[in-house]
Amino acid sequence: MPVLKISLPGSQLLRASLLVAGLSLLAGCGAAPGPDAINDPFETTNRKVHAFNRGVDRMLLGPTSKGYGRIVPKPVSLAIGNLADTLDLPGDIANNLLQFRIGAAAQNTMRLATNVIFGVGGLIDTSTAFGLEGRPTDFGETLHVWGFGEGPYLEVPLAGPSTVRDAAGTVVDFAMNPLRLALPKREATAATAIKLLSRVGDRDRFRETIESILYDSADSYAQARLLYLQNRRFVLAGGAGSTSEEDYIDPYED
Repeated sequence: MPVLKISLPGSQLLRASLLVAGLSLLAGCGAAPGPDAINDPFETTNRKVHAFNRGVDRMLLGPTSKGYGRIVPKPVSLAIGNLADTLDLPGDIANNLLQFRIGAAAQNTMRLATNVIFGVGGLIDTSTAFGLEGRPTDFGETLHVWGFGEGPYLEVPLAGPSTVRDAAGTVVDFAMNPLRLALPKREATAATAIKLLSRVGDRDRFRETIESILYDSADSYAQARLLYLQNRRFVLAGGAGSTSEEDYIDPYED
């Protein structure tokens, strides 16, 4: 049985540095200018990053995900996705607690236990069948609960649409992920690989929607930005309102 090591000066220093770097990004975060406003002072740079991300998707991620969808049987792809979701639950629980949402933390804990015990270690999503729906969250939402504004819109290399607050949250989630802290290096690396493989599967699963945004919109950058901000604000508002496809408008569409 592996022993959890809690005295790793180098790793702790790296995690602390990433944490400070992530939180320092919030220095420029102010209150959002309005529920429908777009705060994008870095648009010129963001568009360059978007062009890079679009090129990576066209040349690498899109073709890879298409091949993945053809080669990997759907039951296997589903199992990988279920396992990746289960691996995300410790981080969700930690953020639930930081948000003082004890009920959500308890439900995610029950979901984790159910999937691990009855779902072959998380390969089968038995918890949903038992009525235990997931309560996914992240440190970006934690910062929102703590009162930090979303800050300017950002397009992050390889990661895509974000905001200053959510980008900082992503850094903290990565640095302080409970699995990375608790698991031996080899197992933690395997968990990361499973999550990345699941993302490739998601790219194939939502192929039509993603390619419609990236390649069919008159301005894919503006459309991706609009959809991200609408959806993110919807989620952080607790799901109030409507986010049907009819609500999403391409402002540059002829």
